[in-house]
Amino acid sequence: MPQTGESTSSPHTTSASDVTDVTDVSTGELVKRLSTQISELVRGELALARAELTEKGKRAGLGVGLAGGAGVIAAYAGAALVATVIAALALVLPVWAAALITGGVLLAIAGLLALIGKKQIDKATPMVPEQATEGVRRDVETVKGGLQR
Repeated sequence: MPQTGESTSSPHTTSASDVTDVTDVSTGELVKRLSTQISELVRGELALARAELTEKGKRAGLGVGLAGGAGVIAAYAGAALVATVIAALALVLPVWAAALITGGVLLAIAGLLALIGKKQIDKATPMVPEQATEGVRRDVETVKGGLQR
């Protein structure tokens, strides 16, 4: 039930004043009504899409913020684990040696991940949609072949 001040019409409804016997109306008037109704429908659909995307954008922003916060906490947890490894090794080695070994292992892991990442980037570049480009090339050749007949 609409509250006071709310409109009961929507882009998908037709008011009673718009519904008449079309046999009494000229073609020009029908085209004018059609144009008006299509414009109203498109405006209504665009407003609905805008409202929906605004809501989704807000939710996505909240999600990104929460994921960023989780990343920061995970980084602190990782640092605490590195300190734990150093402290554990320091029980059997001097502290400097434990820190050096831990740092070396972390650098080796980082280097390995960087090499794997570089290989993946090389596979992804150049950023050209190769399959789509090949499809367009074949389409152009087909059209040219059809025109030569």
